[in-house]
Amino acid sequence: FSFRKLWAFTGPGFLMSIAYLDPGNIESDLQSGAVAGFKLLWVLMLATIIGLLLQRLAARLGVVTGLHLAEVCNRQYQKVPRIMLWLMVELAIIGSDMQEVIGSAIAINLLSVGKIPLWGGVLITIADTFVFLFLDKYGLRKLEAFFGFLITIMALTFGYEYITVKPDQEKLLQGLFIPYCQNCGTPQLEQAVGIVGAVIMPHNMYLHSALVKSRQVNRANKREVREANKYFFIESCIALFVSFIINIFVVTVFAEAFFEKTNADVSTVCVNASSPHSSLFPNNNKTLEVDIYKGGVVLGCYFGPAALYIWAIGILAAGQSSTMTGTYSGQFVMEGFLNLRWSRFARVLLTRSIAITPTLLVAIFQDVEHLTGMNDFLNVLMSLQLPFALIPVLTFTSLPSVMNDFANGL
Repeated sequence: FSFRKLWAFTGPGFLMSIAYLDPGNIESDLQSGAVAGFKLLWVLMLATIIGLLLQRLAARLGVVTGLHLAEVCNRQYQKVPRIMLWLMVELAIIGSDMQEVIGSAIAINLLSVGKIPLWGGVLITIADTFVFLFLDKYGLRKLEAFFGFLITIMALTFGYEYITVKPDQEKLLQGLFIPYCQNCGTPQLEQAVGIVGAVIMPHNMYLHSALVKSRQVNRANKREVREANKYFFIESCIALFVSFIINIFVVTVFAEAFFEKTNADVSTVCVNASSPHSSLFPNNNKTLEVDIYKGGVVLGCYFGPAALYIWAIGILAAGQSSTMTGTYSGQFVMEGFLNLRWSRFARVLLTRSIAITPTLLVAIFQDVEHLTGMNDFLNVLMSLQLPFALIPVLTFTSLPSVMNDFANGL
């Protein structure tokens, strides 16, 4: 083992792990905490472990074959299933892009104390991707370092909320290691399905299999291939452990502070704190329903304005960082499935336009609850898209004709 070699292979796993920290994930985390307390932590942990195993397979495919998943699909499948798979992955990418736009718009609105309306935040997010494309010209290593910086911001901001709220550690451990959900109903089940869709992103497997190609590996030398597989797996373990801890921070903060709270409880606290957002919570005994926007407001009411702004900074970092992973995924998928060599500028313009149009309409004509409510639907949509990424990954990595001596035995 060599730390120098691990450093050389470090980068693709952290870029991949950003998809585990996008605004859809944060929305799923806070809602599972508020709706089910600590009871769904084991679902989050199992989904992360399964995600790690699938990312390992995707990375192995890229390292061993020198082709990413979309390229292998292009070579192995007939035209009809190939086009169907491409459409399903594109749908997942557009859904993920919508979540990033929603999260960034809400964060901008919170940070500006409502001065920038939601639709204004949506329009601002049009420009951010092109800023990242500009950064990309300076080299992949510098871009990887920048996203490492954004992950650090998320760890610090959500860690601050965790330290401030001080969740019950015994309940946390029970939720992680005892698979149960006592007195759970449809809302909790929906959150469990949403966790799986939010954590295991279908297009992320296409992305990871392509990112590992950025490192030079002599594929004629089995020892080098085996070594590359080892270091990429170690890096993925570290990256997903960091993302898992950040997700734990969010779930436990809302599980501890807001599980089984009523609107009246929160309304009273917000009024006493002179919050400008007190009107968000009607004075009734209905169970509190939170989302990315209300979550920040509630944290501000209970733990001071600093908690609200720090939360918004974390959400903005999540939205901005996951923007580029969607861009890369879209490019690799389109090039692999269709052999279309579009510029990244044209590719981003197309997908972001498709993602922004419905989001902008909701932001203009509806309220923030409808905007954040889209995240729940999109998380479940991701779950429904999973088989269209899993079947190719599991199939190709088990075929000796594709993987040679590195075929997966299971």
